[in-house]
Amino acid sequence: MNLSYESLAGGLYGLLIGDALGVPYEFHAPDQLPAWDAIEMEPPAGFARAHGRTPIGTWSDDGAQALALLDSLLTCGELDLDDFGRRIVDWYENAAYTPDSRVFDCGIQTGDAIWELLRGTPAHAAGRTDEMANGNGSLMRVLPLALWHTGSDEDLIRDAHLQSSVTHGHPRSHVCCALYCLWARYLLTSDEAKAEPTWARAVATLRDYYAENGPYRLELELSVRPMEKTLGTGGGYVVDCLRSAHQVQAAGDYEGVVKAAIALGRDTDTTACVAGGIAGVRFGLAGIPTRWIEALQGKDLVENLLSRLLASREPAAIEKP
Repeated sequence: MNLSYESLAGGLYGLLIGDALGVPYEFHAPDQLPAWDAIEMEPPAGFARAHGRTPIGTWSDDGAQALALLDSLLTCGELDLDDFGRRIVDWYENAAYTPDSRVFDCGIQTGDAIWELLRGTPAHAAGRTDEMANGNGSLMRVLPLALWHTGSDEDLIRDAHLQSSVTHGHPRSHVCCALYCLWARYLLTSDEAKAEPTWARAVATLRDYYAENGPYRLELELSVRPMEKTLGTGGGYVVDCLRSAHQVQAAGDYEGVVKAAIALGRDTDTTACVAGGIAGVRFGLAGIPTRWIEALQGKDLVENLLSRLLASREPAAIEKP
């Protein structure tokens, strides 16, 4: 599996920068947002920033949990759900994996799962399994699994399901995470600049993997696939988040993709995080604007984990710049 340093680094930085870029604009409707060219890490003067005490360039719970997942994978050498669960609790209680030692956001379903973990519930059973518990909290953090994983597609699908179950136990969330991971994997190993062929390949792989008429196949066909025919709204529902991240890939380069994600409004940090991770894989680290990389807080933490990620991959399989 030939991998590019640019794509691996671009994926990790892409999700964190998309997240940080979207933080000030969260909870705003599209018509409340600045003009396209004014969407920057620091919003225009007078804009009513979300999380006003948060330093510019700070990632949110999305990025922190993604880094927690990556650290767990690198430390354990496998997906260890109990270890990952402990790291999520460490983030929530001690601000681990944050650039400024402060937790300023947590999704409802993730909060419920953390409470279960603190009560002693095993990590694989901590996430709610009801249909209403399908926020985007497990999708927003899953990209490091695809960046790290060297197993088969079947192994990646299984692990995408499992990592979701720590906070989001419904099959719909599992399917979205698996589809996103396969999409990212195929982009990592593809020379194609466009996302569409790799998306279709990911869908086909899931169709072959899921048992016909089983719950996962039904979720894919009845809940997830229909999204391809409708427009995303930038909302917090896992299917809408994945739909939004997919559609904005048509907006051009990395900058165009994440600005298009934020322009949808609402859950701007997560939509830009999920879209930005894919765009970072597609366009590489060099495709991310330097001004945004420079503005990102916590780069020492990111560089440490990135170095460990690269070292964990087969050296000969990574094409250095």
